[in-house]
Order: sequence, then structure tokens, then C-alpha cells
Amino acid sequence: MPIDILQTLLSNVWSIFLVVLFFGGSIFVHELGHFLAARRRGVHVERFSIGFGPKIFSWRGKDGVEYRLSWLPLGGYVTLPQLAALSGIEGESSVDIEKLPPISYATKMIVFVAGAAFNMIFAFALACVTWFVGQPTSSVTATTRIGYVSPTLTLADETKVPSPAFEAGLQVGDVIKAIDGQKVSDWMDVVQTIVTGSGRTATGQPKTVFTIERGGHQQDISIYPQLSGDEQFRRVGIDSGYELIVMAVTKGSAAELAGFKANDEILSLNGKMVINASAYQEIIADAKDTPIATVVQRGERKLTLTIPARTEAGTTLGLALTTGYTLTHPSPFAQIASHALMTVRTLSSLINPQSDIGLSKVSGPVGIVRILHSAAEAGLTAILMFTILVNVNLAIFNLLPIPVLDGGQMLFATIAKLRGRALPTNFIMATQSTFVLLLFSMILYVSFFDVRRIVRDHRSEKAPTEETTAP
Repeated sequence: MPIDILQTLLSNVWSIFLVVLFFGGSIFVHELGHFLAARRRGVHVERFSIGFGPKIFSWRGKDGVEYRLSWLPLGGYVTLPQLAALSGIEGESSVDIEKLPPISYATKMIVFVAGAAFNMIFAFALACVTWFVGQPTSSVTATTRIGYVSPTLTLADETKVPSPAFEAGLQVGDVIKAIDGQKVSDWMDVVQTIVTGSGRTATGQPKTVFTIERGGHQQDISIYPQLSGDEQFRRVGIDSGYELIVMAVTKGSAAELAGFKANDEILSLNGKMVINASAYQEIIADAKDTPIATVVQRGERKLTLTIPARTEAGTTLGLALTTGYTLTHPSPFAQIASHALMTVRTLSSLINPQSDIGLSKVSGPVGIVRILHSAAEAGLTAILMFTILVNVNLAIFNLLPIPVLDGGQMLFATIAKLRGRALPTNFIMATQSTFVLLLFSMILYVSFFDVRRIVRDHRSEKAPTEETTAP
């Protein structure tokens, strides 16, 4: 018992270290981009801070820059008094700004965009690592084939309604080629495209169009998603198709009596194709009082095994099931493009009044740290993959034309360039202060929902059952 506690403690310490390293490192890389570009272009650098708010500690380097670690680890900043009027946020400068030389428009653009550029460079470097070592990919996600169509869907108020996919006639084995005209390459694509969809009928009902392949022919099927689950996401009631492989057989069980062996792949039950754990459990439960003819693939042979009729309820046969895993090597460019597309889709759905995505459904710093912690527990490759996404997110988000963000500073500089004179300092200060308040309010708002999700997930955790698909 003491050894188990020590192992758990060391595991958590290691996970926390990785979170600090990669989350803090992503922020550091962004600010390093601004810092190095400013120094290269001859811009005066007052302060380099990781985090906002009061300092934990600081020191002044020989280059005259104050290096600081601050208490609020929600970002960071480099104080550039010649470029941005942010003294109300970053503190007063120790030099007289009026005596500093003016900065060209090109220099401003280079310095402001450098943070995002460094995030993309960092993401690309990490993507090269995952490209080389490979990404473990489960058959559950590496497909667009439908493996299960639920007959019902449970809404947030626990009401059960016919699932949109069932009503629309989707079938097990259908291959999804596109959703709303957007090609999908894996199951994550399928889920995200449904969730971020904005299609609606004339009466305002959510609508999405699936392009599927069935029997060698493509066809379009209109489906009307329901808002389901705690997060009220668009759902249609489908799950992915993947192989079910016997990992272990319990001695003395019905499965052992029927002749199952480890590594058998289950192909069908009572003549029905089975490529999903939910479909498997549903058929087993429905056939409690009758024998079940099971076709399995064992090596090069297909065998038919008969599970005898059972008197007990449930889906316990004595089988532990898993699925296939492969090591994929997507190129760094493919990884960056995939994450960029995901980020753009999410941001677009946030501002699209026709979508069902709101701020309460996105993750803030708390949610990101939680996912990073989970990724760290899963292994170094998992945290590298998520850190790539974080850096692509940071790059794109910071280039949005919103005051306080880099894109907002670029917008101010561009307006000043076009009008031939600088914008009034008071206007910039007031605008920056307003958007700082809005930004932190947004962070607190999404963090509230992050915490609520953590509490809800903790309460809903259940002990694993005997027959589950291995992670």
C-alpha cells in the first residue's frame, strides 16, 4: 500500500511537471518571439513577464530588461512602450517614452506577429517529433465508418427521443465521406463537424447533410440533430465502427464453453455485423434466452461459435474486448493544418448565430490544464500532440483583431498608418482597459464552466465493467 501511494504521488508530480513545462513553455515561446523580434529591430524592451499581476520574483538583466514571474499564470507579456500603450496593464516604463525614437510600421508588424510565428514554429518542431516517433491511433477514431446507430437519444432533461440518425435511415457500415459539404477524414472530424455545424431549416431546427457511401454508391441524407448531453451539443446518435478483438476469456464462462480464444475477432452475432461495442452489448442483451451464433476470424479462418442460451440477464459472457491500434506518422504540415482547421471551425461557430456553440462550451486555462494533465498521464506523445494544438490555438487566437491581443495592436498600427498620424493615446488606453476587463471576464466565465465540468465528471465516474473496449 505505501508503495502504491508513492507511485501515485510520483506519477502526479511528473504529470504536474509536464503540464507546467508544456503549458508554461507555450506561453514563454510566444513572448520570446516578441522579445527577440523587438531586440532585433532595435525596440526598447522594458519587461519580460510570464504571467500577469503582482510579481512573485524578478531580476534585471545586464541588458536592462526586467525579467519577471507573476502570480496569474494565464499568459504573459513583453513591455514595449514604443509600440503599445499598455502601462495600465503592464506597469509604467522606467524611461521617458517621448525621448525614444519612433518605430516604423514594418517593425511594429514584425514584432507583433512574432509571438504567433514562434508558437507555430514551436508547434512545427513538436509535430516533427511526433511525425518521427509516430502517433498511437485507435481503430475507434481512425475511421468514418458507422458502427452503431442508436434507436434513441437522451436529451438534457432525461427525455428519450428517436435518434436523428435512426429516423434518417443511417445504417451500420455506412461510410461518411462529408458533412455539410466538408470532407471528413476520421471520427474526430465527424464529431467536430456535427457539433460546430450551423445548418438550420426554415423553422430554425438544426439540420446537417451527410454524404455517405453505401454499397459502392454515394448519397446525401438530411439529418436533424438534437441538442443532447450536459453540454447541449448537436448529436445524431451514431458511433464509429471498429473491430472487436477478444483480449481475454474468463475460465468457466459461457464464452469459454463456446470456444472463444484470445485474439479472435468478432465479425457477427446472429447474422448481424458487429463493429461496435454498443451494438455487441445490445445484441447480447436481447438474446438472453436463445443461443447466439457468432462468426469470428481466427487467423486465416472464419469460424462459427455458438453461445448457449443464458438464463441470467445482462451482457456478461466472460469476454474482455479490445480493438486495433496502429502507429501513424502524419507529416508536420498535415498535423498543423488539421489543428488550424479545428481552431478556425470552432472560432467560426462561436461568432455564427446559427450554430449552437457558445462560450460556455469552450475550454479556458483550467480546462486546458486539465486536458494537459490527462495527456501527461497518458504519455509523452499524448502531451506533445495536445501541446501542438495549444500552440496553433494561441497563434490564431492572438492574431484576431481584438484590442489587447497582438492582432488588435496590428489593427491600431494599420489604422494609424492609413490615417497618417497616431491614434489618440487616451483612446487606445481606454479601449485596451475595456478589452482587458472583457478578456479576464471571459476567462473567469469559461473557467467556471471548466470547474463545473470537472466536478460533474468526477461525480459521474463509474467503476469499469467486465466487457469494455480497452483504451
